[in-house]
Amino acid sequence: MQRLDGVLRINHPPDLCLSRQHAGVYAVSCIKVVLYHEISMRKDGRLPNQLRPTKITPDYLLTAEGSVLIEVGHTRVLCAATVEDSIPSFLRGSGKGWVTAEYSMLPRATSTRTPRELTKGRPSGRTHEIQRLIGRSLRSVVDLAALGERSIIVDCDVLQADGGTRTAAITGGYVALAFALQTLVKFKAIPKMPLLDSVAATSVGLVGGAAMLDLAYEEDSRADVDMNVVMTGSDKFVEVQATAEHTPFADEQLAEMVSLARTGMAELRALQEQAIAARAA
Repeated sequence: MQRLDGVLRINHPPDLCLSRQHAGVYAVSCIKVVLYHEISMRKDGRLPNQLRPTKITPDYLLTAEGSVLIEVGHTRVLCAATVEDSIPSFLRGSGKGWVTAEYSMLPRATSTRTPRELTKGRPSGRTHEIQRLIGRSLRSVVDLAALGERSIIVDCDVLQADGGTRTAAITGGYVALAFALQTLVKFKAIPKMPLLDSVAATSVGLVGGAAMLDLAYEEDSRADVDMNVVMTGSDKFVEVQATAEHTPFADEQLAEMVSLARTGMAELRALQEQAIAARAA
């Protein structure tokens, strides 16, 4: 428990601020929090509004212009950004650059082996959808004109999957992209960072009728509603993907899930900012 600006804050179970002059209310509220903690505990020990433990390791690869390993619970995604002095043909002569992404999973990232898509000759529909989502999300916060006629490809390789691989790839991919752009500025290839904002993503859902943040695979596989949310640092939506797997959901439930997503996004944003600031120092 912390005291901040005359306010008592309980960090865990869930954040609750109370004026210190309302001692009686504080005592009652504490009891309510404990009951909520006991009733709503998830299998991994989290409350419905908690992210899994999340860590971003900068410069995981020595060879890429920007790279991170992002860990979200047991999910691990390696994100590497590469700068190339070429652009798609439809952009030639425009003076604009391009940001795109590729996504892949190691065969044993999951509990049973998944054959490499290379053996099939082309990416699966799922892979194609996910890498387009990652690319769209990253482009939404880049000034492509300020990038110049060059491309940045962000490779997102899932080393271990336990739900939320696409959202982890977006969150980590943004940091890898920022590192690559820092490298371009450092070597005076561009005069300043062409980032307009930050971007991060997380999952939410309805599991057993309860709204939950950052679903692990065990929760995702039995969710009534599965939802991925991509948002900028200025709290604007880039993409919202919501599917009623079993039972349709109401406006109130949608609002509750979006509220949970905002909570998680603030924490992810802080982790991104810390990683980028540390590398720039």
